[in-house]
Amino acid sequence: MTQTATADSNGSFAERASAQREGGEPAGGATRSLSGEKAQRIVEAMRHSVARRGAAGSTFDHVSREAGVSRGLLHYYFGTKEQLLVEAARRDCELRIEALEQRLAGAQTADDFVALLAQNLQKTVRKDPDFVTLLFELFTLSRRNAEIAVEYVRLVTLTRERLASMLAAAQEDGVLRLHAEPEAVADILFSLGDGFALRMISEPDRDFTATIRAGIECARSLVAD
Repeated sequence: MTQTATADSNGSFAERASAQREGGEPAGGATRSLSGEKAQRIVEAMRHSVARRGAAGSTFDHVSREAGVSRGLLHYYFGTKEQLLVEAARRDCELRIEALEQRLAGAQTADDFVALLAQNLQKTVRKDPDFVTLLFELFTLSRRNAEIAVEYVRLVTLTRERLASMLAAAQEDGVLRLHAEPEAVADILFSLGDGFALRMISEPDRDFTATIRAGIECARSLVAD
């Protein structure tokens, strides 16, 4: 059976992927709800500041000015600069994994699935390198801050489980044939993506076409006959 983007009697691929993943608390742990428009502006300002100044240089003064809010409001929502950094990364990851889930719902073959993953990576690096920088900054901070380390591991775990559930649902549909457990395959795919992103951002003028093609072959060997 091939995968379609429409729902069938068992539910759509995206719906079943969501149903398969386990519930869990968000990695953020912000002290207040992020439903307010000001809170969203704060997160965006932190994201852009980290890309320009790094985590160490992104003070509450910088972020509050760029977000157009008071420092007190930052403390009200997040408590500490580190928690704001975690929340910015958590929010970005949540939005991106949901968007990826919707895109992968249209994959009808393993080649479609892998091509969509590759396109998603290239689009992220090309159009939003700030996101990649944010994640690497969070990782660096986690090596020196035990609290952030816990949050970082939680974020990595949740995103891995989300992708694993997509892989399992696609295999159930006959779109993929996994050559390892879904979480193991998800780990490898994320590792490939992280490595590619780091190199592509480091060498923005280099043509990575051949490298991406080789990466696609590596990924395909894990999910297809």
